[in-house]
Amino acid sequence: MADSIDPVPEDVLRGIFKAYDIRGICPDELSPSAARGIGHAFAEWSAAKQIVMGRDMRPSGVFLADAFAEGVMAAGVDVIDIGLASTDLLYFASGHLDMPGAMLTASHNPAAYNGIKLCGPRAAPVGADSGLAEIAARSTRGARSPSGGGRRRRGDLLDAFAAHVRSFVDVESLAPLRVVADTANGMGGYVLPAVFEPLPLDWELMYGELDGTFPNHPADPIQPENLVDLSERVLSTGADVGLALDGDADRVFLVDERGRAVSGSLLTALVAQAMLRRSGPGPILHNLICSRAVPEAITEAGGQPLRTRVGHSYIKAEMARTGAAFGGEHSGHYYFADNFGADSGLIAALIALEQLSVASVPLSELLAPLDRYASSGEINTPVADIDEVMRRVSEHFAGLAQDRLDGLTVDGGDWWFNLRPSNTEPLLRLNLEAPDTAAVNERVSEIETLLA
Repeated sequence: MADSIDPVPEDVLRGIFKAYDIRGICPDELSPSAARGIGHAFAEWSAAKQIVMGRDMRPSGVFLADAFAEGVMAAGVDVIDIGLASTDLLYFASGHLDMPGAMLTASHNPAAYNGIKLCGPRAAPVGADSGLAEIAARSTRGARSPSGGGRRRRGDLLDAFAAHVRSFVDVESLAPLRVVADTANGMGGYVLPAVFEPLPLDWELMYGELDGTFPNHPADPIQPENLVDLSERVLSTGADVGLALDGDADRVFLVDERGRAVSGSLLTALVAQAMLRRSGPGPILHNLICSRAVPEAITEAGGQPLRTRVGHSYIKAEMARTGAAFGGEHSGHYYFADNFGADSGLIAALIALEQLSVASVPLSELLAPLDRYASSGEINTPVADIDEVMRRVSEHFAGLAQDRLDGLTVDGGDWWFNLRPSNTEPLLRLNLEAPDTAAVNERVSEIETLLA
């Protein structure tokens, strides 16, 4: 037990506390001392008797988890340590046990990084506007004479989590689909077999060994180059679908039978329609960079599309406020009310496999009615003066409808774009959609001229 908790210097906190989580190079930026102080601050802030904690496969996670747990226990709070876990397993544990949670992970970031994702009881979001700033402030205080007395004990919820994921589909309706899953040496290699083992699927795991040095390719499936191996394997084996998970296995992207990547918007639309058939008419959330096909598909299925800001803490809060059964993000996060409002790539993947089984058509054919527009993908541009550039772009399109829900969204009728500042870098992120590729290229070129 720590005799004292050192204050975390404010310059360190500024570098590692982000809008939705804590993240930095380990141990240079996120050190054991910082993790210990953050653990103590989180325990004090939560006013809980117990906190559940998990970690991903990064080597630094072992000593960071030890330090974080020391901080929690020094505040007199018990730690339920579930050990290796995906982020959605940790969220399930928080919901199932009704206690705050901490996941030691840097998600898709390179091997040198690590981080901490925090949540309240029942996986309630903790972001900059919902407690993270206060936890940061508390971390600067330290504690000379911590109360101590907290204990650390092991917990195992993998089987319960796997059963929970399977409860979102009718297992009897699943066909013996051939599925290839690239888990990129991340936590998908731990949780996916537990979910898939009892199912009538012919599944294969690529890069399933847990290795936080990511020896095969980065665990960031939103980048097309990280889907190349999966696409080639899908084609060479004649698989029905490929699944790509990120490092902490809370996001998923699909590859169809032709080896082509499926956008997060298309999977959002597919799962939204499935959830509406399951739960009946009601609100469904989508973030503002999703394709227009998403609100169209929701409306066509009898739902009420609600547009949100980007980011899990905002979407989870909106789910609680609106009672939405489901919410999706273009970035591969999918949120379910029956999953404590938290996101799970595995649940979304299983629902997609159920829809593919029932439709008895190739995935590309199943998705074709939802694939209605051309998009730019996310284009990141370094910008010296973000406010000035945003003002210039807004003035250039002054004759078109605009809103500031999250950055700047401009509606040009048959085309639109959103321009958002990065939360962590001096970048502007552009997402644009138009009727066809030529129109996308024309409009992107126009906007990039304004960004230069």
